[in-house]
Amino acid sequence: MSHSLYLSPNGTPNLSIKGKWRKHGSLSLIGGSNHMKLSFQESPKAAMSVTPNAVPTEIPTHWYNIIADLPIKPPPPLHPKTFEPLQPQDLSPLFPDELIKQETSVERLIAIPDEVVDVYRLWRPTPLIRAKRLEKLLDTPARIYYKYEGVSPAGSHKPNTAVPQVWYNAQQGVKNLVTETGAGQWGCSLAFASSLFGLNCEVWQVRASYDQKPYRKLMMQTWGAKVHPSPSNLTESGRRILKMDPSSPGSLGIAISEAVEVAAQNEDTKYCLGSVLNHVLLHQTVIGEECIKQMEALGETPDVIIGCTGGGSNFAGLCFPFIREKLKGKMNPVIRAVEPTACPSLTRGVYAYDYGDTAQLTPLMKMHTLGHDFIPDPIHSGGLRYHGMSPLISHIYELGLMEAIAIPQIECFQGAIKFARSEGLIPAPEPTHAIAAAIREALHCKESGESKVILTAMCGHGHFDLPAYEKYLQGAMVDLTFSEDKMQASLANIPHIS
Repeated sequence: MSHSLYLSPNGTPNLSIKGKWRKHGSLSLIGGSNHMKLSFQESPKAAMSVTPNAVPTEIPTHWYNIIADLPIKPPPPLHPKTFEPLQPQDLSPLFPDELIKQETSVERLIAIPDEVVDVYRLWRPTPLIRAKRLEKLLDTPARIYYKYEGVSPAGSHKPNTAVPQVWYNAQQGVKNLVTETGAGQWGCSLAFASSLFGLNCEVWQVRASYDQKPYRKLMMQTWGAKVHPSPSNLTESGRRILKMDPSSPGSLGIAISEAVEVAAQNEDTKYCLGSVLNHVLLHQTVIGEECIKQMEALGETPDVIIGCTGGGSNFAGLCFPFIREKLKGKMNPVIRAVEPTACPSLTRGVYAYDYGDTAQLTPLMKMHTLGHDFIPDPIHSGGLRYHGMSPLISHIYELGLMEAIAIPQIECFQGAIKFARSEGLIPAPEPTHAIAAAIREALHCKESGESKVILTAMCGHGHFDLPAYEKYLQGAMVDLTFSEDKMQASLANIPHIS
């Protein structure tokens, strides 16, 4: 366990620390010579961090599985060929045994391995920050908080699941991992985790993002990964798309097909997914579990919780533990997902069984979908360009436990600029959707006079997304349209399963 104690200039500590310490502490100066930080180390499963205003937080010891608490269990995935309910062994060509168990588990809590917690300590727990300067800029009575995941080595929330996925593969003796990535945050996270545990990593990055975000590719390569633009000539799935459209911008559905194809054809290779599946969302719940404790320490209860959604992992990570508390009757926040208007699976898609990839290699999942053939326009939020929503989030949406809206990218970047110029942090394009929605809510509070507590997910920084900001600042950004005709054509190809 790691504890920090901040001393004020007069040397009076603002928190007393008790307990037995297994390692020596250290004393260092921070922020010049006026403050001292006294740090101790010990080694139980959880680690605690203390902010200067004495709000303690622990790294959770367990991931939370919301399926255990849902009043109606989600529909099962189906085999892509037989359309029968998927069996655990059907997933073995792609995933290690422990992740398959987690994917199908109905246990409420699943212990986080010590080795995973040890890596989490590099950046967890992450800060919960009140956006006081943004509140002042908006002149709102609302209190806005954001949970900031951009402090991880890869700069986003994605290592929360990359680390356990790689660790479980390493425990089973797997040597090679393949995956897809959109904006590159997931690819960077898997490359980072693979480098820690000595596995080879190969990534298919959606062509639009591969071209827009070259430094994400360089991050992946720095951590030892091989990176290919998708669609590529390396797989049958990629060649088929390129034959139809040589200038295809790609999509997450296409990139998933390429990675799954490679994993299925090589016994020494497994596939990792950065969103959508149950075990991925499970790992991300460390975000919400920490946040509940942080808000309790501040004496706050959120009235509105907002997160961006593409596949859904960041949104689920923050919101699922709060939905648990809502189901228990302990609080009643509005849970709001925000997606891009150019790829609105929750707000415009249909709830049906569909493939998770373009080549129809993955299991069929009941989810909100635009159709597995749908290729979204190349918006700057590459991580949100996915045709379907997580089956678990889709199910929870159908149960009425959350709501969803879609926001165009210009409004998102307007909000991002306000946020950057008041709070100092430059958001990745994906969480600009949550920021824009939080600003909408705060301005509504300004009109109504309500002092709501707004909690949002700031899932990553935008340091490698500055070309998108350049386009916005130069007035060259446009709101890409959503084609109803294109969606209907894609939906015509999904399986018809009663």
